[in-house]
Amino acid sequence: MEHSIKIKAHDFGFCYGKNRVLSGINIDIADHAITAIIGPSGCGKSTFLRAFNRMNDLLPNTSVEGKVTIDGINIYDHSMDMVALRKRVGMVFQRPNPFPKSIYENVAYGPRLHSRYSKQEMDMIVENSLKKAALWDEVKHKLKSNALELSGGQQQRLCIARVLAVDSEIILMDEPASALDPISTQKIEDLVDTLKKTYTIIIVTHNMQQAARVSQKTAFLLTEEIGRPATLIEYGDTNRIFTNPVDKRTENYITGRFG
Repeated sequence: MEHSIKIKAHDFGFCYGKNRVLSGINIDIADHAITAIIGPSGCGKSTFLRAFNRMNDLLPNTSVEGKVTIDGINIYDHSMDMVALRKRVGMVFQRPNPFPKSIYENVAYGPRLHSRYSKQEMDMIVENSLKKAALWDEVKHKLKSNALELSGGQQQRLCIARVLAVDSEIILMDEPASALDPISTQKIEDLVDTLKKTYTIIIVTHNMQQAARVSQKTAFLLTEEIGRPATLIEYGDTNRIFTNPVDKRTENYITGRFG
């Protein structure tokens, strides 16, 4: 099945001060699919992921080259509304980061920032978001409980529900299961697989098996030498990348010869 293109990076580069960490990246990211970004530690995977909702802008002394478009619109244009962008492009971090509030208030927080809702409308948003995040049945009797009392896996699904509650179209996931046990990891992977029918998902993972299991497309980033920026070595269908990579460096990384 061919997917339409949701996001394009064109000659994208990124610098911290004078230190260029990414250079010359060209990639087309498919809509309603999961794209995995793999590569050795420290090669700029998370930096590249955060380029899609401009989270890197929050860091001092950074600059970008090239452009990133979503539905044809350059998100690095000066006229871009950051609040609107981060509503469209949600982020799930490596460690669950629920607010120290009730489960209900965690999910309701985002929608309240963007609009006014009646209690009935908000109740529906919270319920639907928790259902989409495969958490409703586990928490529907304790919505007023503190979210920090949930298990790590439940907290991460709550963070996903928070993203879904503001009607994001794109979900960025930075190693969303790396802090979780195998059963919780399986639940997150099952959930991500379900969500791809409705959302565009980009996931950074160190776990080769996870990338192979969950994604339809895989991008391999690599820093060739210390002090040099990372570049995109290979990008394509996950099945082909893992079984028949074009570039020897991809094969070496996937088979564990380096990285």
